[in-house]
Amino acid sequence: MSELYNLTIREAQQALATGELTSVALTEALLKRITALEPQLQVFLTTTGEEALAAAQTADATRTATSGPLHGIPLAIKDVICTAGVRTTCGSAILENFVPPYNATVVERLQAAGTVSLGKVNCDEFAMGSSTENSAFQVTRNPWDTERVPGGSSGGSAAAVAAGMALASLGTDTGGSIRQPAALCGVSGLKPTYGRVSRFGLVAYGSSLDQIGPFAWTAADIALVLQAIAGHDPRDGTSATVPVPDYQAGLTGDLRGLRVGVPREYFVEGMEPGVEQATREAIAVLRDQGAEVIELSLPHTKYALPTYYIVAPAEASANLARYDGVRYGPREAGTSMWQEIELTRGRRFGAEVRRRIMLGTYVLSAGYYDAYYKRAQQVRTLIKRDFEQAFAQVDLLATPTSPTVAFKVGQKLDDPLTMYLSDVCTLPINLAGVPGLVVPCGFSEDLPVGLQLIGRPFEEATLLRAGDAYQQVTAWHTHRPALVS
Repeated sequence: MSELYNLTIREAQQALATGELTSVALTEALLKRITALEPQLQVFLTTTGEEALAAAQTADATRTATSGPLHGIPLAIKDVICTAGVRTTCGSAILENFVPPYNATVVERLQAAGTVSLGKVNCDEFAMGSSTENSAFQVTRNPWDTERVPGGSSGGSAAAVAAGMALASLGTDTGGSIRQPAALCGVSGLKPTYGRVSRFGLVAYGSSLDQIGPFAWTAADIALVLQAIAGHDPRDGTSATVPVPDYQAGLTGDLRGLRVGVPREYFVEGMEPGVEQATREAIAVLRDQGAEVIELSLPHTKYALPTYYIVAPAEASANLARYDGVRYGPREAGTSMWQEIELTRGRRFGAEVRRRIMLGTYVLSAGYYDAYYKRAQQVRTLIKRDFEQAFAQVDLLATPTSPTVAFKVGQKLDDPLTMYLSDVCTLPINLAGVPGLVVPCGFSEDLPVGLQLIGRPFEEATLLRAGDAYQQVTAWHTHRPALVS
């Protein structure tokens, strides 16, 4: 058996089922790895070592021949997902000491599946960012090169898996925040269809865009986690009542008859040559495995970036209005209630969050609502129609995930527009509400590149089938960063 922290979920589960490994031993190995690597990577905001070991002991004691595939598997949770009794900060000073009294639905479902939570991982403040540099507490580093970012906003979730600090993790994706860090950290990551996974207990950024999803090394592992967390939740008004299929049963390894579309607009100007080459070579592998590859157009893609940066800040402006220091979180002292609110929000929100709140408030104001927000929603409909028309011709789309590999820490922090362009290939998927899977597909300048697969609504099974088939004939997902603990 390889080092325990390098195991996939499937490998670990097989060893657990045969008694070759215990959940306690696996959890201890990962906690040791976290302790050793945390000073250089800054991944975890809160580590729950004692609770994790207790959960691992329970998992070992209750294991039976019919235990599920996640029973005793240690994982990490992005710090925008509520965990009862465990600090949930959203990477923000305004929630520095907030401890939720309840669990998010996804956390409940993972606990029911017998998983072991190692703690909460870092993220851009309120999930607003593409590099995990906007956290109020620390800057997470990319395990492949600690001078570079892991992507964002779920950079901590991606780095935890890539560094062997967890076998899987949960992140959230509002405009690419699972898929972009998955690509930059060389792991697999899935943004499910909007409504596939409950958002109850997720601290909202953009309510019509946010979706929780898993990170792991392989598409097969992603399928295991998605199986546990997907499904209707009556506590979430946006949760879909669509049945959840058996994702493992769909991993046939067979791509014959699958039609794969390649949209021209996703190979954007300025894309690094190594990224384009790795992506096109990955698409060629899909063709070699029996898929039919068809070039097509999604003409409104070029409007996705400005549309997103009207819709998302508008929703953020509304959602973040509740953070005023009155009901929860720290409060700055002032001579009146209004001054206290002003000081609390001004001092406790970071620069990027303040920027998006101001932009969102502006586009929702009486004089500009029709000119900006209403028009953005109309363009959003056109973008959604592009996908509907594309999926009338093909079963899925294959595109780059990010136009570049991981960039250096601080390189784009003072240039918001350049930072926003990091998500140019991922934003349209959130606006349309469709699912997207990223799998590692190569390296450029010794840094990971990810292939993005986009599917019809609620057809995650098709994406997982394609991603798993690709990984059965390639080895990019077996590469591990050369970290010294």
